[in-house]
Amino acid sequence: MANPEITQVECDILILGGGMSGCGAAFEAKYWAPDLKVVMVEKSAVERSGAVAQGLSAINLYMGLRYNDPSYSKTPEEFVRYVRNDMMGIARDDLLYDIARHVDTSVHMFEEWGLPIWKRPDGKYTREGPWQVMINGESYKPIVAEAAKTALGEGNLYERVAITNLIMDAEEENRVAGAIGFSTRENRIYVFKAKVVYMGAGGATAIFRPRSTGEGMGRTWFTVFNTGSGYAMMLEAGAEATQMEHRFVPTRFKDGYGPVGAWFLLFKSGATNAKGEDYLKTREAELQKFLPYGEAKPTPTPLRNHQMLLELLDGNGPIYMRTEEAIAKLAAGEGPERLKELESEAWEDFLDMTISQAMVWAAQNIEPDKAPSEIYPTEPYIMGSHSGCSGMWVSGPEDLAPPGYHWGYNRMTTVKGLFTAGDGAGASPHKFSSGSFTEGRLAAKAMVAFVRDNPNTTKLNGGAEELGQAVYKPLTNFEKGRGASTRPDVNPNYLLPNQALRRLQKLMDEYVAGTSTWYKTSETMLNRGLQLLEMFKEDLENLGAADLHGLLRCWELKHRTAVAEAHLRHIMFRQETRWPGYYYRTDYPQLDDTNWRCFVNSRVDPKTKKWDVFKKEYLQIVPD
Repeated sequence: MANPEITQVECDILILGGGMSGCGAAFEAKYWAPDLKVVMVEKSAVERSGAVAQGLSAINLYMGLRYNDPSYSKTPEEFVRYVRNDMMGIARDDLLYDIARHVDTSVHMFEEWGLPIWKRPDGKYTREGPWQVMINGESYKPIVAEAAKTALGEGNLYERVAITNLIMDAEEENRVAGAIGFSTRENRIYVFKAKVVYMGAGGATAIFRPRSTGEGMGRTWFTVFNTGSGYAMMLEAGAEATQMEHRFVPTRFKDGYGPVGAWFLLFKSGATNAKGEDYLKTREAELQKFLPYGEAKPTPTPLRNHQMLLELLDGNGPIYMRTEEAIAKLAAGEGPERLKELESEAWEDFLDMTISQAMVWAAQNIEPDKAPSEIYPTEPYIMGSHSGCSGMWVSGPEDLAPPGYHWGYNRMTTVKGLFTAGDGAGASPHKFSSGSFTEGRLAAKAMVAFVRDNPNTTKLNGGAEELGQAVYKPLTNFEKGRGASTRPDVNPNYLLPNQALRRLQKLMDEYVAGTSTWYKTSETMLNRGLQLLEMFKEDLENLGAADLHGLLRCWELKHRTAVAEAHLRHIMFRQETRWPGYYYRTDYPQLDDTNWRCFVNSRVDPKTKKWDVFKKEYLQIVPD
């Protein structure tokens, strides 16, 4: 490919990633600072980017504070306690409380912008569960994207531009100055310079070998577009990370990854083993091994996973969601119209967000009012917005954060001028779509204050052409080496991204507690995995890309690899099994609150590339 054109863009606030948190940041930044130049960069199209790309059937975080109804509303304190228990005792109380006290305003804005939210006869939103409200959400993301794009204004949105690296300031140490990336549609490199940078890229999928294989490869629960790029670039810049050992292993409808929340919470469905037994009751004694969290109500998600895994290991599977029983109970005493309405809602739950599950039902001749459906734990995902708490260590709000948790502007990382939220902000899970949007807004307000306080322009460390050569290296590798073979996929000079991804997934699956080992690992397994990962990283220098699409896949793979290493090193450091059902350290099978009720943090030295993994004290703010 010919030498690319280089386009340089200068702005005040640079937003990387157009997901829910990025849209929140864009909307809020322009609200507080219409005079500042705010630029957003998204590798796809904002209307269908991020975790809400396909749609959503519920908003999973809504407090309902405006109703002032104890039977309906939830307080920020209750939210903090709920999340802390679900995380088996570890979470950033200050960050969670900050989200909870602001999230309702975001949900109300979504409705004003046109999002259909289900209503009860009394006018209140229809609760799916204690925190969730039901929506017709197939167009959820386009509605939110429109608000962000309108706020940004013409010429300030760069779509189909993939960011590969953050660029540091040439004169001020530990200060971010911009970012570099490339167009996925034309031969062009983009160099962005900014006074402040917001990292809104999502969590990480496809690091582990997925359960879906062959033609189903790429069918995941969390969006496959999320490749851990935000984590990787912030780690590379020297930002401190937290809880990267944590992963989320959701239980979902088998093969299609369809959501189970509406069935458990709205339809009040139960789940049984193949014998028809309620395994949550028959395995209740197992929870006593993980006190005090085994007594928490509701039972923490990893412990419910743990109970299911024991059933499967003992040969009591398949595990069934009793959809037919749930619908029968709801329709009892009702006419055929109500039954038809319930069946329609059952299908809509999937059609709003996971169409593939509706296709599985159709392909397997499953009628939910007549037959149950299998549920199963998925492969692991690394994330910070759903039921995972990986991400960066960020400064908390000044009025809530204790010493050590606050060092400057709200949601700023340990790198000056680098902010993040959503999946990017660690130790604050269960924020979901509405909370991520809200956290992006909180970060944006702080970013505006940062720019006002730091009006001087930054200076990029490195020339545009030099930086661009590194971005295009996989294309160069392919062009130089392609003559050695007649088939592009068999060549001694380069490694194609698809081949490398399979190798990474196999490594992580077999050594770092993937599905093939039933989520189990140990120090010896992790050490061997790290050896193989180091060799794999050497081979990544020989990645080859035949075109811009291949170049995108190469950089996504590099970012996934950085997240994989962080995950492995953190699991190795935490010598306990804190989240059974998500992963098990067979050499440390017990939960150890005495030594390990703390955050595990890490930092990569940008110059030496050496890792430092260490403990960070957990400080409780909201009482039990």
